[in-house]
Amino acid sequence: MDSHHNKKKEEKNTLESICPSSSCFFCIMKEQDPFLRRAGIAKFFREMPRTDDQEHVLVLSGLWNLAMAHPNDPEFPSLGIFYCMKSLIHKGITNRAWLLSHQNIYIPYYAAHIIGSYTIKEAKFAELAVNSGVIPPLIELLRGKMTWVEQRVAVRALGHLASYETTFDVVAQHEEEIVELSMKIASTCLDVVYVKFVGVKDRRKRLKYQCDLLTRGTGSLEMENRKAEEWASQIQCWALSLLNCFASKERCLHLICRDGFLKDLCKMWGGLVNDSSPGGVGLLRILCYSKIGRKCVAECEEIVESLCNLSRSSDGWQYMGIDCLLLLLRDPDTRFKVMEISAIFLVNLVELRDLGGRKKVGDSIAKALLLDYEERKFEYKKSKGVEKALELVWDLKVEMRKREKRMSKEDIEEKMVLVGVKKHQGNERFWSGNVEEAVEKYTEALELCPLKMRKERVVLYSNRTQCHLLLKDVEAAISDATRALCLSNPVNSHKKSLWRRSQAYDMKGLAKESLMDCIMFVNGCSMLKDRKHVKVPYYASRMINKQMNVTWIFAGKGCKKSNEHKQKEEEEEEEIVMKNIRVKEKMGSMSGLSTIIEEPSSKKERRRRKPEKAEAEKEKKKP
Repeated sequence: MDSHHNKKKEEKNTLESICPSSSCFFCIMKEQDPFLRRAGIAKFFREMPRTDDQEHVLVLSGLWNLAMAHPNDPEFPSLGIFYCMKSLIHKGITNRAWLLSHQNIYIPYYAAHIIGSYTIKEAKFAELAVNSGVIPPLIELLRGKMTWVEQRVAVRALGHLASYETTFDVVAQHEEEIVELSMKIASTCLDVVYVKFVGVKDRRKRLKYQCDLLTRGTGSLEMENRKAEEWASQIQCWALSLLNCFASKERCLHLICRDGFLKDLCKMWGGLVNDSSPGGVGLLRILCYSKIGRKCVAECEEIVESLCNLSRSSDGWQYMGIDCLLLLLRDPDTRFKVMEISAIFLVNLVELRDLGGRKKVGDSIAKALLLDYEERKFEYKKSKGVEKALELVWDLKVEMRKREKRMSKEDIEEKMVLVGVKKHQGNERFWSGNVEEAVEKYTEALELCPLKMRKERVVLYSNRTQCHLLLKDVEAAISDATRALCLSNPVNSHKKSLWRRSQAYDMKGLAKESLMDCIMFVNGCSMLKDRKHVKVPYYASRMINKQMNVTWIFAGKGCKKSNEHKQKEEEEEEEIVMKNIRVKEKMGSMSGLSTIIEEPSSKKERRRRKPEKAEAEKEKKKP
C-alpha cells in the first residue's frame, strides 16, 4: 500500500517538473489513475470559466477534435463539459474585455461546436446539454451577438438538440424566435458571408480569427474564399435542418409557410458544395406532409414549377421533387391547383422503375395522375395540355399493356422488324437534312415498339431529342430526353440523352438542371476510360463552367468567382477549360467523385486537337 502511494507521489512530482501548473488540462489527461483523472477533468471544467489562461484556446481546440472524432464517448459529457461550454459562451457574449484578450475570441466558436459535436448522435448527451443550460447562450449566438461564424455552429447545435423527442420541448420553449431567426439566417446568410467576408478583397480587412478558423491559420486567400463558400452553404442547410424539426411536428407552420420564404426555399440548393443536404426541397417535402403545408405550396405556381423541374432532372434529390408532387396530387384540396402544371412534367416519368430507394416510381406517378381520370374526363378537357398528358399516360400504362398481353411472340418479332425499318428510315432522313421527316419516322417507330423493349425505346427517344434540338423545340427535347433517361438502366445514365437534355436546359435558362446533366454526362464518359485521368470533351467543359458561374452560391453578388470556380479564358472562346472539378457519381449510391484533369491549352496542343473538335461536333449532331 505504501509502495503504491509512493509511486503515485513520484508520478505527481514528475508531472509537476514537466509542467508547473497543477491545473494543466494536458497534464491531467496523462494521469494513469482513472479516478484521479476523472476528478481532475471535472475540476478543470468547473474552474475553466472562472480563470483566464492563454492555454484555454488550445484546450478547446483539442476538446473539439476529440468531440468530432469520438462523439459517442461519454467521459467528458458526464464530467460537466456542457456546463463549462455554456459558461464560456455566456462569458464571451457578456465580457467584451475578456473576449478580446489573448486568443479568447475563438472560445465561443469552439464551445458551441463542442456542444453540437457531442449531441449529434446521442440523445442522452443532448439531455445533459439541455439540463446544463446551453440553450440560452446558443440562442444569443443565433441572434447574431457575435458573427456569422458563431451563428454557423449555434444553428448546428440547436438543430441537434431539437431533433430528439426528449429535448425538443425544451428547445420549443423559444420556438417562435428560433424559427424566425432560422428563416432569416437561411434566407440571408449567403449575402451576409459575401458582404462580411468573401466580398472583402483586401485580406487585411477581414477578421483575422475568422480567416484562421476557416483555414486553420495556414490558408491562402483562395482557400479562405473556398472554405467561406462551404461554410455559407452549411449555415443555410443547418438552418433548414433546424426548421425541419419544427415543420415535421407541424409547429410554427404559420411562420414557415410565408409565401416569400417558400419561394426562397426553391433557390436554396446545397449544390456541389454541400451535396449531402437536400437544401430547400427537403423542407418543402416536410411541409407537403401536412395539410397546411400542401395548401400553401399548391397556391404558389413558382414553387410547383420548381418541383416539376427537379422531378425530371438528374439531381440526386429528384425523388424528393416527385414525392412533393405526388403528395399534392393525392390531396383532393390541392390536386386541381397543381394538375395543370405537374401533369405535363410527370407524364415523362411514368416509365421510371426504381429511384431513391423507391420501387415502381413510374406506376405510382401514373396512379396519382389517373386517380379520377374516368370520372373527370370532361373537366380535364378544359386544359388541352392536361388532357393530352393523361391520354398518353392512359395509353402507355393501360391500353398498350392490354394490347401487348394479347400479342403472340411472332407478332412481337414482326413489330420489331418494322421498328428497325422505321428507325433506319429516320436516320436516313436525319442525315439528309429532313429533320421534320426524321421526327415522324422515329415517332412511328416508338408507336410500334413494345414497352418491354426498353433499350430500343431509349435510342428512339434520344434520336428524336436531337431532332427537336435542331428544330429549337426545347420543351419537346427535354420531354423526350427525360423519357429516354427514365428507361435507361440505371436511371439517368444514357450519356447522349444527358448531354442533349443539358443543352436543352441551357437553352431554356435552367442552369442547375443543365449543370447536373452535364456532370452526369462527363461522369458517364469517365466510366469508359481510366478514371484517374479523365479528359473532358471541350464542349462539356464549356457548359460546366458556364453553369457553375450561374449556380455559384455567391452569383449575382457583384463579384467574379474565385479562381477555383471561374473560367479560364484563352486566345479563343472554345479554350475555356475545367481545372480540378470534382464530378459527382450519383448513379445509385451517390458516392465517389471522379477527378477531371485540365485539357491542353498550349498552341501546339490546340492545333493537334482541331480534328478532335470536328469529330466532337459530329458526335453532338449524331442521332
